[in-house]
Amino acid sequence: MTLPRGMRSLLAYFPSSTKAEAAANELKQMGIQDVSVDRISRYGVSTNSELNNPLNNAETLTGLTMFSDNTSRLMNADTRVLMGADPANYAMAADNYGVAGGKSFLVTAVTTDELGDQVARVLERHGGSL
Repeated sequence: MTLPRGMRSLLAYFPSSTKAEAAANELKQMGIQDVSVDRISRYGVSTNSELNNPLNNAETLTGLTMFSDNTSRLMNADTRVLMGADPANYAMAADNYGVAGGKSFLVTAVTTDELGDQVARVLERHGGSL
């Protein structure tokens, strides 16, 4: 995607959806309309925040630790086994590998060059990594 001259896109990764949403809301209050918040995963699978959280009795461990979906215990056993072997599920093999609470939330904002630095400061103030 190519932005028009004078426009800039910023991507910031956040440790929680709360911080990401707060940053996005502040940007929208500044008048920046093209802002989105997404949950990301290294596995390219969709997410299901309603099922995959500890309060809703998540169906799988990978749902909690890797924010994954499509790993139902009733189907796709090969995928579940491979994802279950990922160090993110037990965090003992690799320091800061990608455990739950990592930077799994992405805020994307498109703004003008003039507001770019101000948008970056807002994202960083809320805990985002550019």
